Amino acid sequence: MLARISALGAWFAVFALPVWSAQPFTVAVYNVENLHDADGVAVYDDYQPDTYTPAHVATKATNAAKILQKFRGGAGPDIILLQEIEIDQTPDSTVADIDAFLARWRGTDLPTLLGQSPLPAELKGVPAEVWLMKALEDAGLSGYEMAVGADAPSPPPAESGRAIKCVTLSKFPIVATRQHAVESARMILETEIEIDGQRVFVFNNHWKSGAGTTAMERIRVQNAGVLRDRLDAIFADNPLADVIIGGDLNSQYNQKARYPNMPRTGVDDILRVGYSETELRRGDIDLYNLWYELEPPLRGSDVYRGEWGTLMHLIVSRGLHNWAGVQYQDNSFRVARVPGMNADAAGAPVRWSSGGPSGSGYSDHLPIYAHFRSVDQNLPTKWMPVENPSDEPPTADVWSVNYAAVDLNKALRLDALPKNTDLQDGNWTGKLFKVSGPAIGARNPKVRFGGQLFQIYAPQPAAKELLEAQAVRSRSLSFYGELGMYKGDWQFVIRDVSWVQ
Repeated sequence: MLARISALGAWFAVFALPVWSAQPFTVAVYNVENLHDADGVAVYDDYQPDTYTPAHVATKATNAAKILQKFRGGAGPDIILLQEIEIDQTPDSTVADIDAFLARWRGTDLPTLLGQSPLPAELKGVPAEVWLMKALEDAGLSGYEMAVGADAPSPPPAESGRAIKCVTLSKFPIVATRQHAVESARMILETEIEIDGQRVFVFNNHWKSGAGTTAMERIRVQNAGVLRDRLDAIFADNPLADVIIGGDLNSQYNQKARYPNMPRTGVDDILRVGYSETELRRGDIDLYNLWYELEPPLRGSDVYRGEWGTLMHLIVSRGLHNWAGVQYQDNSFRVARVPGMNADAAGAPVRWSSGGPSGSGYSDHLPIYAHFRSVDQNLPTKWMPVENPSDEPPTADVWSVNYAAVDLNKALRLDALPKNTDLQDGNWTGKLFKVSGPAIGARNPKVRFGGQLFQIYAPQPAAKELLEAQAVRSRSLSFYGELGMYKGDWQFVIRDVSWVQ
C-alpha cells in the first residue's frame, strides 16, 4: 500500500488535472471557518463589528480565493463544496442578480471595495457568499453557478445550526437543488449537476460538531439517517447512480474504531461508508471513503490538541467506479496544503485570526479534493482499473502533528527584523520565529518586541518547564515560536519541547 502516495508527495498538494479523454473535472471541499458578511450583525461573538470589520471580510474572502486559485493552473476547482458561510442575518438586503453585481464592480478589487469608510449602505447587506464570488472573480476564477443552503437567520441567542450554511459552486449546470433538514445542524444541500450530458448527485454536508462526544454522535446518527434515506431512494431507482458526498461530517474516517464506546456512529453504522474498493466493486457496499486512498499517517486535514483529524470527507458511490456516466480517478484524492500560506511549518492549518487591522490566516481546515471525469462509453458492468485497491480495515490509530521534524533553520529571526516591524499587523500570523531576549516574569514569562508584548504558550508541560527554567536561570529566553492570537492576545506558541533552546 505504500506505493500509493509517498510521504513527500503528500506535503505538496498536486492541484493539476491529469490528461484525460472525455470531460475531466475536480471537486474540492472547503470549510472556510465562518466567512461572515460585512453588515455587523452576527450570531457569533468573534464576528461582531469591534473585531470583524469590512476589511476583515475582504481578507478572509480573498485568502480563500487564493487557495482555490491553486487548482487547475489558476482556473479553480470545477465543483466546490463550501461550509461555514454565514446565514445572512439581514436577509432583506440581498443581491438579486449576482452576475450584474460582479459586472458592476469588476474594475474595483475586493479590498478597495470594502475599504470605503463608511461602507456604503448598498454594500453592507451583501451576503457572505457574494463577497466570496467577488474574491474568486478578482483571482480569475469565474463561470460558477451557485446553490445556497437554506435556513432561517437567528439573532442571538441562537439555536445550533442557525448561524452558518453550506454553499455549492459549479462550473457545470446545476439542474436541480434540494434541501434536507437535519437535527441541530446545517441543512444538507443536494444538487444535481449535469456534466457532459451525465447527471451527478452532489451532497454538501455539515453535521453536528463534537467528533468525540457520544451525546453529539446521537445527533450525527440522525443527520446521517436523513442522508441515508435520500441515498436509498436514489439507489432504488439506479443502484449505480453517480453520487458524490462531501463536507464537514464532524466525524473521523475511523470514527467507530477510534471511539469504540459509541454504540452507533453516523458514518459507519448509519451512512454505511466502507473502506474496501474490492467490496465496493463487488456490490457489498455502495459508498467508499476517499480517505483510504492515503497512507494512514497522511490522513488529516484539521488538528485538535496536536492530533490530526479527518472531519472533512469526500465519499463516492459504487457508480463512480464503473465505465458509465462519471468516473473517479483512482488515487487522485489529496489534501490541499500550500506551505507558507494555509499550512504552517509542520503542514497544519493556519487558521483565521482577527488580529491586526484586517485580519490574517485562512481556516482551521485544509481543503480536500479529488479528480473525476465523464466517460465516453456506457458500460455499467465494466469496472475501471484500480492500482493497489484499499482493502485494509481502519484501526484506532491517532497520528500527531510532527512538530519535532520541523526544520528550525528556516525560522525567521526576531532579532533580525527592523525595529519598526509591527508583528501585530496581521502579516506575520502563522510564521515561525527564533526568539531570543529578556524574559518578562519567571512564571508564564512573556517577551517584548518593538514595544509590543507577547504571551508565550507551550502546550507540552516539559516545554513550559524548560522555558520557565530559562527565565529563572538567566532572566532571558531562547525558543522557537509560531506567532498567533488567542482571545485577543498575541502569543508565540511553542509547539514542541525541542523548540526551547
